[in-house]
Amino acid sequence: MSHSPNPSRYQKMQYNRCGNSGLKLPAISLGLWHNFGDVTLYDISRDMALLAFDLGITQFDLDNNYGPPGGSAELNFGRIMREDLAPYRDELIISTKAGYGMWEGPYGDWGSKKYLVSSLDQSLKRMGLDYVDIFYHHRPDPDTPLEETMGTLDLMVRQGKALYVGISNYYDPMEASRAIEILKDLGTPCLINQVKFNMLDRSMDNGLNETLIESGVGCITFSPLEKGLLTDRYLHGIPEDSRMASGSPFLQKGELTDERLGKLRALNAIADMRGQSLAQMALAWNLQRPEVTSVLIGASKVDQIEDCVKAQENTRFTKKELEEIDGLCR
Repeated sequence: MSHSPNPSRYQKMQYNRCGNSGLKLPAISLGLWHNFGDVTLYDISRDMALLAFDLGITQFDLDNNYGPPGGSAELNFGRIMREDLAPYRDELIISTKAGYGMWEGPYGDWGSKKYLVSSLDQSLKRMGLDYVDIFYHHRPDPDTPLEETMGTLDLMVRQGKALYVGISNYYDPMEASRAIEILKDLGTPCLINQVKFNMLDRSMDNGLNETLIESGVGCITFSPLEKGLLTDRYLHGIPEDSRMASGSPFLQKGELTDERLGKLRALNAIADMRGQSLAQMALAWNLQRPEVTSVLIGASKVDQIEDCVKAQENTRFTKKELEEIDGLCR
C-alpha cells in the first residue's frame, strides 16, 4: 500500500467547508467504529486507512470505546499514525468522542467535566497525539447541565487538546441550538453535529437541518448506508457471510422484511439508471443535501472504500429522482 508523498490524492476528493468555519472536510470520511479493533487483522485495518488517505480521505473518525474491545481502535490507529502517517499529521483531521460508557464507576460515562477531561486524555495517550482536530460530546446527558458539558469542550480547546469541538446525536433542534449558543457565548464555536441520516432514516428532518444551516454549523452523517442495507449486499436475500447472518446485534434478520426488500430493489433500479451502485447513490443522496458537509463510511475491505469514493462523481439528482426516492422511503 502506497503512503509516500502523493499530492494527486487531493485531486481525487471534493472538500466542503464546514459550516461558517475555515475548515474544509472531505466529502467522504472514514469511520473506525468497526473493523479497526483487535478482532480485525491489523494489516487489514492498516491497508484500509492508507488507501483511504491515498484517495483523499483526510478525516478519520474515532471514539474512546470503538473496537472491540473499547479503546482498541484508537490504539491501532495510533500505531498506524506512528508507523505510517506521522509525516502527514498536518494533512489529517483526526476526531474522537466521549459520551458513552468507557470504564467502571460513576465517572466513566455521559457528559460530566470529570469524564470528558479524563476520556480525552486517555484517547490522546492511546493514539500518541498531542491534540485531536475535533472532539465531540457523543450524546446528550439528561443529568449534567449543558453548560458544564459545553464548558468542558471549550476548556479542551483552550488547553490545546482539541482544535475544534462538536456535538453528536443531538437530534432535538432546541437542545442542539442551546448547545450551539452556549459554545458561541464561550468563544469556541460549535463546528459540527454528527447524526445518523440516510434515505431510510430521516431523523434530521425534524427541523434540525434548518437549525444547523441557520447557525452556521456543519453536519457529518453516520450510517449513510443503513448498516449495509443500502448496498447490493442484501438485494437477493441474506448472504451466509454477511453481518445479518452472523447474528450481529447491529443488523438483525427482522430488519429485512419483504416490504423493505422491495423498496431496496426499487432504489437499486434508480441507482442503475444513474450509472451508480446503490451504495454510491445512497452516499450521493446525503451529499446533495445543503446541510451535509461529509458522510462517514465504514468498511471491512479496501474495495468498499474505492467504491464509496466514486459516489462524489455524481451528486446531482433530478426532481423526479428525488420524488421517486421520497416516495419509496418516507
